Amino acid sequence: MFKHNANNSLRSLIAASSLLLSATAFAAGGGGGDDGGDGCTSNCGFERGPDPTVSFLEASRGPYSVRTDNVSSFVGGFGGGTVHYPTGTTGTMAAVVVIPGFVSAESSIEWWGPKLASYGFVVMTIDTNSGFDQPPSRATQINNALDYLIEENGSSTSPYSGMIDTDRLGVIGWSMGGGGTLRVAAEGRLKAAIPLAPWDTSSFRFRSITTPTMIFACESDIVAPVGSHSEPFYEAIPDSTDKAFVELNNGSHYCGNGGNSYNDVLARLGVSWMKLHLDDDQRYNQFVCGPNHESDWDISEYRGTCPY
Repeated sequence: MFKHNANNSLRSLIAASSLLLSATAFAAGGGGGDDGGDGCTSNCGFERGPDPTVSFLEASRGPYSVRTDNVSSFVGGFGGGTVHYPTGTTGTMAAVVVIPGFVSAESSIEWWGPKLASYGFVVMTIDTNSGFDQPPSRATQINNALDYLIEENGSSTSPYSGMIDTDRLGVIGWSMGGGGTLRVAAEGRLKAAIPLAPWDTSSFRFRSITTPTMIFACESDIVAPVGSHSEPFYEAIPDSTDKAFVELNNGSHYCGNGGNSYNDVLARLGVSWMKLHLDDDQRYNQFVCGPNHESDWDISEYRGTCPY
């Protein structure tokens, strides 16, 4: 009961902080970038959409309607998928690839596609060439999927032609897909990464990660136990890198996929991480830095390198 009450207090505090910071930002103005039609003119990064609140982030969808485009499994380089892209907004936006885990299909991570797209991202949820593909192969397929989006962005026949800022790329991956996500993050190509209950054989290569990375760990995970996967992966990433570690209370290996009881945390922090690092939108910093996240019933442990 205490943690539930504390959670309500936390959300009230974040909401109040949101109003205060929004008012301050409005008075101070902002700086350069695509304002996405919200009227910001300076120091705005790539702001898109209204000033965020807790309820705005935890809603089932963001402010934009979403359309989809199917990607055939015959494209080569990955197993096909679905592109989710927003309507009712202008200007270029960041692109995100979402990849599933071992012996799992696109459907296992599909929730992230329309969710993120409705907040102003072009998102492709993908299948892999084989359910048995290991993290190195999944990293290659992530890169191939990103290349596909960039190629389609330049095609006049693509329904999302010209919508993507190819310098702002992000990845979300679950389980072995999370291992692949961390491997691509180590290559330096990405602006943001979110591994979900990541699984890999070693944390060594993650010592070179400079990509802002938020790891969602599942406390009761017996497939990728926190102590031998998420935790050492997080610790391997240099403290000079923007990083965060979110352990979901009593979560099984599936806790980060979305479409479950952890949706509020995943939405509030996941969308904020992408907005903050892909869009350089400081309006979302308040949801990542500052709150006592462990007062939230759904979060058993939180670490981070704030301020971002």
